[in-house]
Amino acid sequence: MKEEHNKGEEEKKSVIRELLELVAYMAVVLVMAGLIVTFVGQRTMVSGSSMESTLSDKDNLIVDKITYRFSDPQRYDIIVFPYQYEEDTYYIKRIIGLPGETVQITDNGDILINGEILSETYGRERIESPGRASELITLGDDEYFVMGDNRNASADSREPDVGNINRSDIIGRAWVRIWPLNKFGVLKHQ
Repeated sequence: MKEEHNKGEEEKKSVIRELLELVAYMAVVLVMAGLIVTFVGQRTMVSGSSMESTLSDKDNLIVDKITYRFSDPQRYDIIVFPYQYEEDTYYIKRIIGLPGETVQITDNGDILINGEILSETYGRERIESPGRASELITLGDDEYFVMGDNRNASADSREPDVGNINRSDIIGRAWVRIWPLNKFGVLKHQ
């Protein structure tokens, strides 16, 4: 009788131990997932056509949140940043102007960086509206000028409500397209 009682106690302790191990394992997984999303990368979905033909509506991406902890954003990087006037709304655009540079868009649609025409392969259409960049814009020490690749269908730094993007507002760099599967791969920035 005593053996049966001890055996039952041991089984009960074994079940409790397994449950505690499972709870501890799940806690570790949740903490690790939280750390990855906070510091390493996160999934985001493109909404709209402002980055056509590089990115399309409903493309799912992984945003790299580590690179800019060790290096500065570069011209042509595709970045994600929050839209300041709407909570939980993020924009994805390409960096055109870097800190300390001047940016201006001429009447014929040329982008001038420090007075020189920007040579680029993105945004090949003629810019119809230079917006606030019709006047010379001087970027601050931590400011970036961003534009969508679909220049005539993009709300970007040309618009006063987007404006120049501060380095501290950049969430990360678009890294990998994970959906649709037929376009899966690392994104080309430059």
